[in-house]
Amino acid sequence: MKKIAVLDYDPEWPVQFDELKQIVEAQLSGLILGIEHVGSTAVVGLAAKPVIDIDIIIDDVSQFNKIIPKLADLGYVFRGDLGIQDRYAFSATTDYTPITPTSRKWPRHHLYCCVSGSPSLENHLILRDALRNNPVLVNEYALLKKQLADLHPYDMDAYIEGKSSFIGQILEQGGMSQTKINDIERQNRKSV
Repeated sequence: MKKIAVLDYDPEWPVQFDELKQIVEAQLSGLILGIEHVGSTAVVGLAAKPVIDIDIIIDDVSQFNKIIPKLADLGYVFRGDLGIQDRYAFSATTDYTPITPTSRKWPRHHLYCCVSGSPSLENHLILRDALRNNPVLVNEYALLKKQLADLHPYDMDAYIEGKSSFIGQILEQGGMSQTKINDIERQNRKSV
């Protein structure tokens, strides 16, 4: 297992997201509602694992019969929901995914399709937006993540579990029900 690395904020992260978004958006034109930069790399000033998290927003799963082959053409492999309801993962097959004529090496990234209005998407957006709007939370979360990475450098389950309470409080303040929060925490423990 790789060591968990939480790095200081890199202003290249939103630039990298925008470049990836343009390629995926062009490939899926007319099939999706939007593409969002989520996760810690989407928050200015927040320390993060150097992996860009991308949520493609769709109406419903009926679009997958068109989306899966289009993303496969870019070099992504469909991995299913990985235990997270209404969030479907795609993995890059190489460091050069998405495959483009320039044969560019891309930063590590996670690509998901999320159903519009689903708790998994709501979770990502509430957390991101709360952090973007509160520098105090950003500092607290960065410190917590670095402490957990130091305490559990090779244990992703413990790292995720250590963040759960902090994230749960933000989601609750953002209007998410405790039932949904508990369900998200349960699904995240199973998906690691």
